[in-house]
Amino acid sequence: MEFLIEQLSETVSSATTLEDLARPMLEMLEAATGLESAYLAIIEPDKARQHILFAHNAGEIAVPEGDYLPWGDTLCRHALEENRIYADDAGGCWGDADAARELGIRSCAAAPVRVDGGLHGALCVAGAGQTPLPAVAQPLLRLFASLIGQQVERERMIAKLDKAGIELLTHAATDALTGLPNRRALVDALQRMLAQGARSAQSVLVGFIDMDDFKKINDTHGQEVGDEFLAAMARQLSGSVRASDMLARFGSDEFVVIGLGPGLGESPRTGAMALGDRLAENTKGELRLRTMTIDYAGASVGVVAVDPRTTSAEEALRQADAAMDAVKRTRRLMFQQAGEAISG
Repeated sequence: MEFLIEQLSETVSSATTLEDLARPMLEMLEAATGLESAYLAIIEPDKARQHILFAHNAGEIAVPEGDYLPWGDTLCRHALEENRIYADDAGGCWGDADAARELGIRSCAAAPVRVDGGLHGALCVAGAGQTPLPAVAQPLLRLFASLIGQQVERERMIAKLDKAGIELLTHAATDALTGLPNRRALVDALQRMLAQGARSAQSVLVGFIDMDDFKKINDTHGQEVGDEFLAAMARQLSGSVRASDMLARFGSDEFVVIGLGPGLGESPRTGAMALGDRLAENTKGELRLRTMTIDYAGASVGVVAVDPRTTSAEEALRQADAAMDAVKRTRRLMFQQAGEAISG
């Protein structure tokens, strides 16, 4: 008994996973009960079966680890339902326990594994003979089942915390309205892309997109329509960039696209112009919203190709913003001249 306590203490203190904890316990249960097989079964009530998660077989009985057995005819179910921790004539007690009969099990001891207050599984030991159960076996079996349940709860909690952490990081890097990366995520990605471009001797394209007259849409139709317009425009722009590019929402009605451009020995202007034309074209025309269709004249788009060896992320964005402002001034002048020609 002293040896078992020492072994249990070492197992509990060193185990980091359910398997680390359960496998030594199965061997200890065999030693403490004198039975030949010990196993941990997980109950799947929705599928009316139990899953033999871990098993240790030291004698002629071989409980198949990894197998699924019908829950209705298992010794575990009968023992748990009758709150009977041990039976030395399983076949006589429960004549419908087909799986036990096929495996040659005659003696069986089981304790429930409870997780968050509900039945999760069973910790069982089984033997081929009518072996009396030592007095120490029952409390040991219940203790082990309780420790296993606590480990499952601990692992579930860790999984929930990990998921929550991932969701928090995703939320921190995502624009809630459009689902696009936000400004912070964009700057981080641009810094990485500049480093990649420097390694591969490629320019980096940075496109700045400003939704002209967005304030007029908001003022005329309301903020809800304005939000819907931005979300729809984000989807439309996403379809016009390459899979390797990143489209992000930079500000209220501003978007930014970044991507690797031509090699540093090539003319960077061609790549910048092609991206700028494609983005500008994809912001023009009818945009169908839930309650209306907006015939949009298009956004102002400025694209630059920067040398990643000499340009920081902040400088690249500043250059793209300046290029967009130049396009906006040109467009404003063109619309003004067109209006004067019509009125004249």
